[in-house]
Amino acid sequence: MFVMDQEFNRGYLPPRSTTAYQKQAIIDIFPLSLAVIPWGILCGSLAIEFGLTAIESQLMSLLVFAGAVQLASLGVIAMSGLVPSLFSTTFIISSRHLLYSAVFREDVRKLPTAWRMMIAFFLTDEMFAVVMAFKARYGFFSEHYALVAGFTFYVVWNIATFIGIYIGGSIPDLQSYGFEFAIAATFIAIVIPQIKSIPVLVSVITAVIASVLLTLFEFGEPLMGASLVGMLAGYTTSKLLGEPIV
Repeated sequence: MFVMDQEFNRGYLPPRSTTAYQKQAIIDIFPLSLAVIPWGILCGSLAIEFGLTAIESQLMSLLVFAGAVQLASLGVIAMSGLVPSLFSTTFIISSRHLLYSAVFREDVRKLPTAWRMMIAFFLTDEMFAVVMAFKARYGFFSEHYALVAGFTFYVVWNIATFIGIYIGGSIPDLQSYGFEFAIAATFIAIVIPQIKSIPVLVSVITAVIASVLLTLFEFGEPLMGASLVGMLAGYTTSKLLGEPIV
């Protein structure tokens, strides 16, 4: 078993046991989990600052489990609190998961419903990135790897949220410490290794340029708009060149 795990970690052959899948999933997702801790702390502290109770703040991370959605929702709650605005914001931000699920469709469609529901719940940008890297490296999808990677990230995110809730009331103006940079750092760590084709490169460059321009022109949701423009550019390039995106 030790020799098999050594070979697996070096990328010489795929693992042959559930334990090996789970072990590698924790190793692969852990750096991204650490990188997102400041983001989780900020989310927890802002929830308290915007008037949510400690229980409500923690339940948001336990049940919603989507950093960008949670931060945006807090902004909507603080400004208007209107349910339609909350749902529309959540839908726009989470729309990228439609693409993620489309990529995984053939891999999970034969799994039991319970497995598919768990993988869907734990699906995040970080989980998607490590699972795709695993597939590219070994040539197959492992539901055990995906589930453990997602659950590990889930646990770390909720611990970070709890820390933010606990220290949010004792450290004023926590956002002035620059914790929001963790958001950018995390996405950079996810995106850069995935640039392996022209469509992906076009998508990333277009999204960056679009985000700058939309911010300069004070567009309502520059990051969301840039994401949609970037995805459209990548899809169009893929069709024109006949080259797959992933």
